Amino acid sequence: MTQPGGAWSALIGQPDAVGRLHDAADAARAVLAGETGAAVAAMTHAWLFTGPPGSGRSTAARAFAAALQCADAYAPGCGQCQDCHTAIAGTHPDVTLVATDQLSIGVDQTRGLVLGAAMSPSRRRWQVIVLEDADRMTEGAANVLLKAIEEPAPRTVWILCAPSTADMLPTILSRCRHLALRTPSPDAIADALSAAEGLDRERALAAAQAAQGHIGRTRALLLDTAAAAGRTEALKLPSEVGDVGRALKAAQSLVDAAAAEAKALSEVLDAKETEELKVALGYGQGKGSGSARGVAGSAGILKELETKQKRRATRTQRDALDRALIDIAAFYRDVLAQQFDPSGEATLGLVHADHVQQTRAIAAGSSPATTLRRIEAVLEARKAIAANVAPLLAVEAMALTLRTG
Repeated sequence: MTQPGGAWSALIGQPDAVGRLHDAADAARAVLAGETGAAVAAMTHAWLFTGPPGSGRSTAARAFAAALQCADAYAPGCGQCQDCHTAIAGTHPDVTLVATDQLSIGVDQTRGLVLGAAMSPSRRRWQVIVLEDADRMTEGAANVLLKAIEEPAPRTVWILCAPSTADMLPTILSRCRHLALRTPSPDAIADALSAAEGLDRERALAAAQAAQGHIGRTRALLLDTAAAAGRTEALKLPSEVGDVGRALKAAQSLVDAAAAEAKALSEVLDAKETEELKVALGYGQGKGSGSARGVAGSAGILKELETKQKRRATRTQRDALDRALIDIAAFYRDVLAQQFDPSGEATLGLVHADHVQQTRAIAAGSSPATTLRRIEAVLEARKAIAANVAPLLAVEAMALTLRTG
C-alpha cells in the first residue's frame, strides 16, 4: 500500500493505519455533504489509537485532525494548507490538543474539554479533541469523558491515545473505533530520518535499533548528548553488580543519572514559564514599591505554577528512569539471544549491538534461566515505580536480584 504524503508523511512505518484514516477523512467529507450509508461508514465520532511507545500515536492523531480540517478539495491531509499547518501545530481554532506533563488528568480538566467539545466548529467542519495521554485519566475523569462520548455533539470527534486497550475503561473502549499502531522497523525509521532530516543513515539505523523502534528516542540518541549519556550509564549497571556494595552504588548512579537528565530537560522550561508568568502578572512593571510584587493574588498563582512544575519534574524523572530500565531489559534480551546461539552463526538482531562484548561475557558466565529471572527483575522494578514505590528503593531491589540472578 502506497502511503499518502502531506500530513501523513510524518507517520513512519504505518501504511495500513494511514490508509484507514485517509478513508475515514474521505468519509467525514461525505458526512458534511449530507451523504449517508456506505459512503460514511469509515467515519465515527470517537477513536482510540493504541500502540507501543514511539509508534506514533500522537503523530497519527494530529495527522487525522489535520485531514478532518483540510481545505484541499481532493486530498484530505494535504499538509500544505493553513488548516493542516495549524491543526498539526495545535493552533487551529477547532482542534484541541491535550498532552499532559503531569502524573494524571483530573476531573476538572476533563470537564473543561467536554464543555469545549460541545461548541460548534468555527470553520464549519469538525470540533476535534485529541487526548494524547488518555491512559493518565483518573477514574472520575474517565467517567466524565464517557458521558460525552455516549452523547456526542453532531460535529465533534474525540481522538484518544493510549498504549493499549487495557489502559481504558471497557465502557469507553466499547464506544470507540480502535486503531492499532505497530512499532516501526529500524530500517523504516532510518530511511525516514535520513531522507527528511539529513541524518547519516547508518548512525540512524544503529540508534533506531538501540531505541527499539521508538522514533522520538531515536532522534534523542542522535541529537541529544544527555540522552546518549543516559543510555551509556544504564548499560553499565549489568556489569557493576558483582557484590552488594557495588550493586547498591550502581543503583544510586542509575537513579542519579535519570534525575540529572530530567533536571536538564526541566530547568530551561521552568525558568521560561516562571518568567513569562511574572511578566503577565506585572512583576517589575510600573512605578512604586508595589510594582515588584505584581497584581493581587500573584503569590498564589506563582505557587500553583511551582507545584505543577514539581509534578512535571517527578514525571520527567520517572520517564527517564523507565527508559533506562527498558534499555537494561533489552540488554538482557541480547544476553539471552547469545546464550541460545553461542556460536554467533544466527542473525540475532541485537538491540545493543555496540555492547556485544559486554553481553557476550555475561552470556558465557550465566544460564538462560538466570537471564530470564534478571529480565523479570527489571520488569518488576518498572511496575514498582509506576505504583509509586520510591525509585531508589525499587532500583536497589532490582540491582540485588541482578547480582544473584
